[in-house]
Amino acid sequence: MMKTLVRWTVDDYHEMIRANILANRKCELINGEIVAVSPELPQHYSTVKRGTSYLTNLLQDKADVRFNGPVTLGNSEPEPDIAIVKLPDTQYSLHHPYPEDIYWLIEVANTSFDYDVSTKKKIYAEAKIPEYWVVNLNKAELMVFHEPMDNDYSSKIVWNSNIINPLAFPDVGVVVKNLFIDN
Repeated sequence: MMKTLVRWTVDDYHEMIRANILANRKCELINGEIVAVSPELPQHYSTVKRGTSYLTNLLQDKADVRFNGPVTLGNSEPEPDIAIVKLPDTQYSLHHPYPEDIYWLIEVANTSFDYDVSTKKKIYAEAKIPEYWVVNLNKAELMVFHEPMDNDYSSKIVWNSNIINPLAFPDVGVVVKNLFIDN
């Protein structure tokens, strides 16, 4: 007998949240499946918090910088560590940001590295998110993905320079070391 998984829609997922079915569970919707989110180590949390604060100050009046908040992508609703989205932030009172609202996404990876550069990267590319960064805590490096095509990114760069200019804001210089807790 063949078993078939039930694929949940974003609407189903929101209904479960409203009904408190998922209360006290750290999870996200990935490709129609409800997936448990890994617990965070202190280094991960501190790095995300610091990066969010830095980017919020840097991108003031240019973008809304979201901390561990959901984005709605087709049949997924992941919670990237940092999402840089279009203003005004009031437009997200009734829905999470959609792909067309997103400038770029950032995942901070230590124990989640393989998941972030496989599953997460694929769903972000499928949604045509133009830019995706992985702050790799294990190697203290920044991986940058551009050019979503065929459900993947065609460009991957391990960033070695001190400053990166995001595609959405080429006039803004992000000091890479400010994305890491120890600098």
